[in-house]
Amino acid sequence: MLRTRLLFGSPRRPTVVGTYAPAGAGCSLHTHACARGDHAETKSRSSLEPAGPVRVRFAPSPTGMLHLGGLRTALFNYLLSRRYGGAFILRIEDTDRKRLVAGAVDNIVRTLEWAGLAFDEGPGKPGDGGSYFQSQRGDLYRKHAYQLLDKGAAYRCFCDSHRLESLRAEAAAQGRPPMYDRRCLRLSQRQIDENLRAGMPYTIRFIAPNPADPASSDVAQFYDIVHENMRFRGPAGFDDAVLLKSDGLPTYHLANVVDDHFMRITHVLRGEEWLISTPKHRALFKAFGWPAPQYAHLPLLMNADGSKLSKRNEDGPIQGYIDSGYLPSALVNYTALLGWHPGSGEKELYSLSELEKAFSLGGLSRSKSVVSRDRLDWLNRQHLQKEISCGSAEAQSLAGRAALEIDEHVPGFAQRSDAGDTAMRALKICSDRLTFTRDLFGSAPYLFVDPDLDTEEATKAIAK
Repeated sequence: MLRTRLLFGSPRRPTVVGTYAPAGAGCSLHTHACARGDHAETKSRSSLEPAGPVRVRFAPSPTGMLHLGGLRTALFNYLLSRRYGGAFILRIEDTDRKRLVAGAVDNIVRTLEWAGLAFDEGPGKPGDGGSYFQSQRGDLYRKHAYQLLDKGAAYRCFCDSHRLESLRAEAAAQGRPPMYDRRCLRLSQRQIDENLRAGMPYTIRFIAPNPADPASSDVAQFYDIVHENMRFRGPAGFDDAVLLKSDGLPTYHLANVVDDHFMRITHVLRGEEWLISTPKHRALFKAFGWPAPQYAHLPLLMNADGSKLSKRNEDGPIQGYIDSGYLPSALVNYTALLGWHPGSGEKELYSLSELEKAFSLGGLSRSKSVVSRDRLDWLNRQHLQKEISCGSAEAQSLAGRAALEIDEHVPGFAQRSDAGDTAMRALKICSDRLTFTRDLFGSAPYLFVDPDLDTEEATKAIAK
């Protein structure tokens, strides 16, 4: 079966994704490396460090609670904005109304606050870009979809769902990627007018460029900060994407590009799964006459068995880590090391403020990261000891939490006037034995309850 392969090549050679075939034609997907004489741009990753302030965004879709991959994307964007100055923007991409999950937006905002990742613009923190919910920006998207239609860069598609499904089934049977055959692009103006008068529903499709055309080389070839020189030869990433659905709502591709432009985004750090969409987005920027941001596509997070980590995995949702008692400083430290390395030394323990000073684009890795609870547990122990030893306000909060946890074993303990002080002293005594504050009672129960001297074991010990 023919398939598109994504190969990560050496820094000196552009990575090639597929080969181009016109829409509706048979596809040859042999992948090969480009010669050094090709026009792909070669850069030093260190030269891409921003020279001035940046504007970055974390743009989750509220179709579930924030997961570890989302937190990493948010963290890297946040760190870039703090390292070089600028703005970290939270944008809610909620145009897929059928998949919205109640409470997901509140969960995203609360989790970012818990982790200490304060956004500068977003829900409740207005800037000059209008609403930060895509569902409230529909007029802007429709205006720009019709702009492309008027300038001949897009067209109306009247094909119904049955015909589109038939095209997909035919492509699957032939072992090629599903692509629209441009039937509606070939309609005459008379046919279009008749369809409109008849009230036929339509979508607006973008006319994708031919990556084999030298005029489209700046779309098909680009530099990704993580994967370096990329070349797409199609058909992947070059189908005629729907921009505006028949109900007037935008697709991800249109809304993403329009928002990145009007919010003046300079750098897009996002998951590797969006790499295949980048030529499409770059083509849209070009069609509008707008400069494209710089892109960095972060590798996938993996389970220990090699499968992709998802929000449905046990190690996915952030709320699970919070409920388990992990400290925000430990989880942030751990998340930063999933795909980033400072480049020198063996330092692993970082506070958020230290990460803000150390983070760099050159430290991003193209290797996939395996999620390990063992490493996270070790980091949580280190951060717990550090907080306890410094006696900060956070340490007092930890003592209060420990007192409530001890109360589960010693009813009434949390109501004692000295509960907080007693728990704090116990934490200092046992800190090198604890992964979580809930481990305190099991580590040293004798600090909280008097021994039972009537047991057989106690009687024998006393007799000796």
